[in-house]
Amino acid sequence: MTDGSDQPAEVRQLTPAERRILGTLLEKGKTTPEYYPMTLKGLTAACNQKNNRFPLVEYSEDHVESTLDSLQKLGLTAVIYPESGRALRYRHYFRTRYAFPERQVAILTELLLRGRQTLGELRTRASRLEPIEDLDTLREEVKGLVERGYVQVNGPLEMRGVEVDHTFYLPTENQTLPTYSGPIESDGAGRTANAPAVEAVPNAEITRLTEAHDALREEVVALRATVELLQDRLDKLASDLGVS
Repeated sequence: MTDGSDQPAEVRQLTPAERRILGTLLEKGKTTPEYYPMTLKGLTAACNQKNNRFPLVEYSEDHVESTLDSLQKLGLTAVIYPESGRALRYRHYFRTRYAFPERQVAILTELLLRGRQTLGELRTRASRLEPIEDLDTLREEVKGLVERGYVQVNGPLEMRGVEVDHTFYLPTENQTLPTYSGPIESDGAGRTANAPAVEAVPNAEITRLTEAHDALREEVVALRATVELLQDRLDKLASDLGVS
């Protein structure tokens, strides 16, 4: 299906399995390029891995193969036929089908693999695929994706605790974030530009506890990312050694 031009229309909806497989191909192409394009067996194991995934799944190779067929029809994946008798390999065509800079590809990859998450969580996780120096840099990239309709948010991007998600869901999944149609940037004081000012109520203890909570949450996210990176390296080492 095309949009009237020579280029096929961009795909805006994917099944859960299509999202998981596409996200996995994107991730592994970055983190373990020596194993990319991927075999069916390797891709199935990567989709089912316990780290860097939500929800956890147990796909069969048959299920992954049939889903790859549907992605290929959408122009999002392709099969690579080796010259020798070795196993077929699969690659994605995400960058061919979508004109996203690398930071936005990293952001969408993490959202495809995990779904909704806070900006702090997203920056930590996406940074393992592409450097994202700080939250301001992330906000700019997310803003661009929101404006193009590929990402949804449930509040202004400067608001503490705002959540981000992709928009590749099927309508029947009902995965729209709580309705928010206001500006995606705040006035710097934690409120949207067109929102009425509310008199601040000083409360030093609440402020201190909130800041401590946010700091601890960021630390936990960073530690999880470190553990996940180590797990990726351990999985690679086990694969190199032929240990299941």
